[in-house]
Amino acid sequence: MSDAQHRDLAAGRWWELSLAEQLGHVGSEVSRAVRWTSRNPGVARGALYRALELLDLTLDDPRQRRSVARLREIARAREVVADFFAGPNQYGSTGPSLQKYFDAYARAARRAV
Repeated sequence: MSDAQHRDLAAGRWWELSLAEQLGHVGSEVSRAVRWTSRNPGVARGALYRALELLDLTLDDPRQRRSVARLREIARAREVVADFFAGPNQYGSTGPSLQKYFDAYARAARRAV
């Protein structure tokens, strides 16, 4: 996961997006990973890596560093996503529950436009 999958976003464009837009994009990758888990684990793994990369970029966004609560929410979202796909699923997440969580941000981003 050391090579940036989203090179243009990693170059700084990511930080121009609102938090809702950022998490909406993460949700697209999470949804992709959920859909492909049973059909093609390699594709699902790639989507998971991209989702984690986008969450890391969001955590690195200087605007998010102004709010401890916001950082905690983003970090917890990353933890839950990683736990669901690659861990013991200690939070009891489901694919639909993750999609619902991130879809709310995508809808908020669309309303803000």
